[in-house]
Amino acid sequence: MAGPTTAERGERKTPRSGPPRLPRLLRLRRPRRIIILLLALVVLAAGTLWTLYGSSWLRVRKVSASGTRVLTAEQVLETADVPVGSPLISVDTGAIEARLRRELPRIDTVEVVRSWPHGIGVKVTERTPVLVVGKDGGDGKGDTGEEDAPGENAGKSGEFVEVDAKGVRFATVPSAPKGVPLLVLAVPRSVGGGRFGTDRLVREAVRVARALPDAVARDTQVVKVRSFDAIALELSGERTVVWGSGEKGRAKAATLGALMKAAPKARHFDVSVPTAPASSVS
Repeated sequence: MAGPTTAERGERKTPRSGPPRLPRLLRLRRPRRIIILLLALVVLAAGTLWTLYGSSWLRVRKVSASGTRVLTAEQVLETADVPVGSPLISVDTGAIEARLRRELPRIDTVEVVRSWPHGIGVKVTERTPVLVVGKDGGDGKGDTGEEDAPGENAGKSGEFVEVDAKGVRFATVPSAPKGVPLLVLAVPRSVGGGRFGTDRLVREAVRVARALPDAVARDTQVVKVRSFDAIALELSGERTVVWGSGEKGRAKAATLGALMKAAPKARHFDVSVPTAPASSVS
């Protein structure tokens, strides 16, 4: 009887097509490994959550404040009202920052940061006054044909409102800070501020105060605003400066400094047009 042909023997040796089969043991272990891995992840997540929220290891124990100048650290911490003893991760730093800015207007910027494992730090930057306004000056119309001038009644009331470099009125103080000029708004009743409201005029006065040379700024006692482009300075020694508008402040500051050096005995200066300044003794 004839044996298998060469073609038949070749067919027997040809492996079957398709993916190789895994050993039975490995097929049984794969689901177990996945289940064990998932359980490990669940345990790890639960442990992390418990550590952050449930354990006593990462809770608020210390709250500190820095950056204060006029405010005290106690004022800042009392207003911040950080929940001591609560999980550090649960402290709403954004809400604390908003509350501090809302209730303490003297604060310009604030940052509340977590200091692991037990601390909260409150870093504040206070506003710096550029001008002060008499609190009882008001904006009503006076009998002299001019708007009541904030500041002219300050000596009677004994209170001043501080204005920062952004024109923000942020705090009332019993006395004017040393070296901070008094802002007087003396807008004629017929003008009434025109298209430039009081806030705009205050910002323009601030713009002028910030442009002053250091030596002049130290001697400036009053910044008087009659209109947007009619701003004047009253310096120590009964000296006055006609400044004009707040525009070209750098050029006006340089011109004023040169003018004062050239005419040291002058008492009146006009730099409203910095290319054509003037000075006089009387």
